[in-house]
Amino acid sequence: MQASLTDAALWHRIHFGFTITYHYLFPQLTMGLAWFLVYWKWRALRTGAEKYNRAARFWARIFGLNFAVGVVTGIPMEFQFGTNWAGFSKYSGAVIGQTLAMEGMFAFFLESAFIGAFIWGEKRLGPKGHFLAAVGVATGSWLSGLFILVTNAFMQHPVGYAVAADGTLALSNVGAFLLNPWALVQFAHNQCAALVTGAFVITAMGAFYTLRGVHSEQARVYLNTGTLVGLVASLLVAFPTGDSQAKMVGRYQPVTLASMEGLFHGTRLADVSVIGQPNVSQQRLENPISLPGALSFLAYGTFKSYVRGLDEFSKNDWPDNIELIYYAFHIMITLGTIFILIMAWANWKRWRGRLESSAGLLWILMLAFPFPYIANSLGWMTTELGRQPWLVYGLFRTASGYSQVVSAGDTIFTLIGFVGLYFVLGLLFLYLTGREINKGPDAPYPLAKRQEVAV
Repeated sequence: MQASLTDAALWHRIHFGFTITYHYLFPQLTMGLAWFLVYWKWRALRTGAEKYNRAARFWARIFGLNFAVGVVTGIPMEFQFGTNWAGFSKYSGAVIGQTLAMEGMFAFFLESAFIGAFIWGEKRLGPKGHFLAAVGVATGSWLSGLFILVTNAFMQHPVGYAVAADGTLALSNVGAFLLNPWALVQFAHNQCAALVTGAFVITAMGAFYTLRGVHSEQARVYLNTGTLVGLVASLLVAFPTGDSQAKMVGRYQPVTLASMEGLFHGTRLADVSVIGQPNVSQQRLENPISLPGALSFLAYGTFKSYVRGLDEFSKNDWPDNIELIYYAFHIMITLGTIFILIMAWANWKRWRGRLESSAGLLWILMLAFPFPYIANSLGWMTTELGRQPWLVYGLFRTASGYSQVVSAGDTIFTLIGFVGLYFVLGLLFLYLTGREINKGPDAPYPLAKRQEVAV
C-alpha cells in the first residue's frame, strides 16, 4: 500500500481515469439524444403535430444541461495533457493535437452555436430553420465524437505518423490518420452505444410518466420512439460494430484479446467464457462455462483459427490488471445482451398495443436507464486498460508519459479536489434535471406562449 501511495504514475492514471469517466457520463447522452431531436423536428414538419415539437423542446433542455456539464468537465482534461501527461504530450502532441484542435475549432463551436439557437431561437428561426438547427446540433455532436475517437484510435493503432529527428512523432499522412480503420470501427460502435443510452433514458421517461398517469401523449411518444431505436441500436452494438471491434482487437492487439477472455494458453477452437475467474498467478481460468470455438470465430472469422494466449507474450507487455479487464468486458457483454432482451420484449408489447398497460415492464424500463451508462464505462475500461502498458500502442509506454515533476502527493491532492467539485456539480445537475422532469413536457413554457401570441 505504501508503494502505491508514492507511485506517481499510478495516481496520474487514476486522476485522468476519474475525470474522463465522469465526463463521459454527459457526452454519451448528448450524442444519444441529438438525432432524436432531429427526428422529432422532422416529424413535426411532415405531420404538423405539436406533440413532436413539445418532445423536441423538452429534450432540448435535458440536452442543454448535459452539454453544459460536459463542457465544464471536459475542459480540465485538455489541461491534464500538460499538467499530468507532459511526456506524452511532448512525444505525440504534433499528431494528436491536430484532432483535438479540430474538435474544439469545428465540432464544439458548431454544436454550441446551434444548441443555443435550438433552445432559444425557435420563434425567430421558424419551423424549417429550427429543424436545420437540430441537424446542426446533431452534426456537431457526432463530429466532436469522431475527432476524439480518431485521437484515441491513434493511441490504439498508430498510423499516418513519422518519427522526427528528436524521437518525437510527426504527422506524415493526414488521410491515413483520419481514416484509421480502428477509428472507423470504434466510432460506429461507440455511437451506437450512445444511441442505446439515449433510447433507454427516453424510454425510462416515458415509463415514468405513464406509471404516474401524467403527460400521457408525450409518454407515448417517448415509449414508441425509445423502444424502437433502443432495439435497433442494441443489436447494432453487438453486430456488426461489436463484432468488427473484436476482430480489430484480435488483429492488432492479440495480447489484449487474450486478457479480455482470460486465455493464458493459445489454442485452436478457442472458447468464449460465459462465466469464469482468471487466476493470473497460476495462469488458468477457474470454473469456466464456455462456448466452444466462439472466440476463434469472433476474432478471426473461423472456428479453427488459432488464438494466441498470454503465455506467448512477454510479461512486460501484458496489461497490468488482467482481472479487471476480464470482468469489465464480460459484465459489459452481459448487459448488452440484457438490453437486447428488454427492448425486444418492449417492442413485442408495443406491437400488440399492450406496452402502456404492462406495469411490470414499465418498471423495468424506468429502472434500467443507468445500465447503459455502466456498460459504456466498462467498455471504455476494457479499451483503455487493454492498451496498457502502452500510451501509444507498441511505440510509447505509459511509464514514460506522465509528468515527472508532479509528485504523487500533488496528484492525490488535486484528485480529492476534483472529486469534491464534481460531487457538488453532480448534485446541481441532478437538481436542475429533476426540476425539468417535474415541470414536464406539457408545461406552458414562456416560449410556447410567445409563439401562440405571434400566430
